[in-house]
Amino acid sequence: MISEIIPFIKNHPILTLAWIALFVAIIYLTVKSKLTKVKTITNAQAIHMMNKQEAVIVDLRSADHFKKGHITEALNILPIDIKNGSIKLIEKYKTSPVILVDDNGMLANASGDILSKHGFEQVFALKDGISGWNGENLPLVKK
Repeated sequence: MISEIIPFIKNHPILTLAWIALFVAIIYLTVKSKLTKVKTITNAQAIHMMNKQEAVIVDLRSADHFKKGHITEALNILPIDIKNGSIKLIEKYKTSPVILVDDNGMLANASGDILSKHGFEQVFALKDGISGWNGENLPLVKK
């Protein structure tokens, strides 16, 4: 088997580097997801937490997108504000469950990690973000 791998590597260095990069990326993302304090939750879990645990919804989208439709009682804070520590609007919710919502569930974890470092005890990211919420025809409030 080794005798087949070495000629492949010599004949396809770019493809080999791509495979190695992909392998390293998968390991990095797996380890990072296991170490993060931010847990990804489904729409059903979010609804349960909103109704039974008084979870706070933090919408990370722009003000324009927020006005076009957001989850009931959501607070609008931009990721850059969280990064800069401008979190006075949600400071009082450090012990409450905080559910972060973005467009598609891809960016909420980074903001969640920052909130965890600021002392927020229960931080969650909504899987698939507002697009997943919309996809299940769940209600949105428009301003």
